[in-house]
Amino acid sequence: MSAELQAINWEDVPLKEVNESMRRRIVTGKKMTVAKIYFTDGFVVPMHSHHNEQITQVIKGQMLFVFAGDEPKELLLNPGDVVVIPAHVPHQATCIGAVEEIDMWAPRRDDWLDGSDDYLRTSS
Repeated sequence: MSAELQAINWEDVPLKEVNESMRRRIVTGKKMTVAKIYFTDGFVVPMHSHHNEQITQVIKGQMLFVFAGDEPKELLLNPGDVVVIPAHVPHQATCIGAVEEIDMWAPRRDDWLDGSDDYLRTSS
């Protein structure tokens, strides 16, 4: 769903199933994308990286992030926690409990909009 100077309620944004363990609602503008995402317990977002800067906020459940690269690091996010992930930093996340979170990216996630985000299309 694209936003053109309008108020949008998350409940009015179509909920799409990506795989059996992941559903999401997407709002996009010309320069950034925001998604409200729902994961089942134990789902692992595979290690990946992208040219987009990402901000993740956990609303419900926990997410254990693993960051690869020059300085590997683990980070456990609880409800209310936010992490800023710079562009090109490899990362994966394990969902602990039923997770609800919001991701924001700039520039926008064209791979999510055109369905070419194959790394998410099979559940783990």
